[in-house]
Amino acid sequence: MSERSIVRRIRGMDTSDGAGVRLKRIIGQPGLDMVDPFLLLDEFRSDQAGDYIAGFPEHPHRGFETVTYMLAGHMQHGDNHGNRGDLGPGSVQWMTAGRGILHSEMPQQENGLMWGFQLWVNLPAADKMIEPRYQDIAPERIPTVHPADGVEVRVIAGELAGAVGPVNGIATAPVYLDIALQPGAQIEIPLPEEHSGFAYVFDGHDAAVAGERLGRSELAVLSKGDSVRVAGRDGAARVLLVAGKALKESVARYGPFVMNTPEQIHEAIADFRAGKF
Repeated sequence: MSERSIVRRIRGMDTSDGAGVRLKRIIGQPGLDMVDPFLLLDEFRSDQAGDYIAGFPEHPHRGFETVTYMLAGHMQHGDNHGNRGDLGPGSVQWMTAGRGILHSEMPQQENGLMWGFQLWVNLPAADKMIEPRYQDIAPERIPTVHPADGVEVRVIAGELAGAVGPVNGIATAPVYLDIALQPGAQIEIPLPEEHSGFAYVFDGHDAAVAGERLGRSELAVLSKGDSVRVAGRDGAARVLLVAGKALKESVARYGPFVMNTPEQIHEAIADFRAGKF
């Protein structure tokens, strides 16, 4: 067994996106450009409607996947292919943008807490122009396991303690776990040895990851290895643990387009302007 260690730490950076939604950007900021294949991780959390009410009006994507995980609040998504869906507490949407899509994500509330994450996952070159698709996953479809005393895990993608996450058919073979820890509880989580991985503390004061203290809103980039130890400290905490197969391909990014070459970015912009999405 080769346990993973922390190779880098980064704190979320306050910013805004969409039509002015205030959020914390953890991956995809100057201090941490990406963790291949993960291009971006945002946490949005506010009970002030002005921070989120304007939402994310219609915008394009090409060449990657967006993963929305809602913890509190309601967000409705829609796109130019006629798809509609409501994302409520505990639900997940894994959207494969592929060759191109125009979509919007708009709050369905005018007060109360809006809290969740958006993760961007790169697509391999061979899949960048596939047809768009959605996996809309209701909370009751996500298995919850208790693999150790004081540990509760929602298995969104990957496998743990005999439970298999409902997300499937993703090129990067992701692991996506929401780990709730009681004080002093600990667990060793198996991970595919060569997957890139990170842990992010999103609730509670802190947690221990790979034997080191990790504070609230702090992300740890993990070394390679076939497991990582996660533990509660003095208080309860929740940790996102995410891993995926690195693509090791060239990345060309321009806003909502992620391709392999600058030429492909120019083509994406031209196609968008020509109404080909």
